[in-house]
Amino acid sequence: MIRLPRYLDDIKPFQAVEVFQAAQALEAQGRSIVHLEFGEPDFPTPEPVKEAAIRAIQAGHTRYTHSLGIPELRETICGYFRHKYGVAVDPEQVLVSMGTSVLMQLVLLLLLEPGDEVILTDPTYACYSSFVRIARGVPVAVPIREADGFQVDARAVARAITPRTRALMICSPANPTGVTMRPAVLRELAGLGVPLISDEIYHGLSYAGTEETALAHTRDTFVLNGFSKYFAMTGWRLGYLIFPPEARSAVMRLHQNVMISAADFPQYAAIAAMTQALPDCERYRAEYDRRRVFMIRRLGEIGLPLRYEPAGAFYCFADARRFGGDSLRLAMEILAGAGVACTPGIDFGPGGEGYLRFSYANSMENIAEGMERLGAFLARR
Repeated sequence: MIRLPRYLDDIKPFQAVEVFQAAQALEAQGRSIVHLEFGEPDFPTPEPVKEAAIRAIQAGHTRYTHSLGIPELRETICGYFRHKYGVAVDPEQVLVSMGTSVLMQLVLLLLLEPGDEVILTDPTYACYSSFVRIARGVPVAVPIREADGFQVDARAVARAITPRTRALMICSPANPTGVTMRPAVLRELAGLGVPLISDEIYHGLSYAGTEETALAHTRDTFVLNGFSKYFAMTGWRLGYLIFPPEARSAVMRLHQNVMISAADFPQYAAIAAMTQALPDCERYRAEYDRRRVFMIRRLGEIGLPLRYEPAGAFYCFADARRFGGDSLRLAMEILAGAGVACTPGIDFGPGGEGYLRFSYANSMENIAEGMERLGAFLARR
């Protein structure tokens, strides 16, 4: 008999995927659907990246690699951090693996005993609390509010710390809000005496001010980043972790047992991404910004005004409570009635209920069509 552990009962479905699958079913019936639910770049992977991958395959880079990743890529990542943030990183503190989700899970397995706590914001990325539970930890939510610009309150975080707290998980620019954390807030969080797990996967996709890595404020941090978002490489499944030096042995042992190593030839493509594809990526970023401004304006015009600035990533998180408090039901009604797919706010925690997340990682033409359809639908309610 198969006996499933009870903690799996607390692993909730990813509602963005539920909406997407419902949208696919409608498309199979011939319906036209505008997809604004997923945070996946609609731009192609830059040509220098693809060409580097082809050369790597032809050169025979199709085998296991060092469990931390090939030295050339780890050195490139360190150079990138030196140039972009002015932060020195040792290549022996860098682990390359199959995407940041795997690395997030590895960090939590490294830090947590059963019952240990990890502080998260509410709302936050849908999978964070599931990652904590899979590691047999306890997610502790600290609410953030639109009235405060969805900025984290360091004093509220401090009040949430207990003897069982093992980490504070942050993301800037943030999913689902698109908010970039103010440097002063990041400094305060770094000074609370709790290890940071800093998800920086949306770095590069900021449209106001400069980006700071958590490493600029504390070495007691685990920084995660990768190539999916800024470099338009979601399907390549490649991310990296920068960890404190004292964790090296444990990080290597865990990764060797769980993954052995990252795939070989995509690592050479990642080197090209960081050294040759930045002009392409900056063009992508400029276009995202254009779409961002357009979507913010149109949401306001159709009755979903934002009372904060989403200055990063590619998301707008709109308060839709005037149209209904059940965000999943509302998202499904919009899908059926308007042919627009968006993500219900409840996906991101109780603090997101009543909100809808719209992604502008789609063409301007499709976004304009989606806003037109959505406006007509809401006007009938």
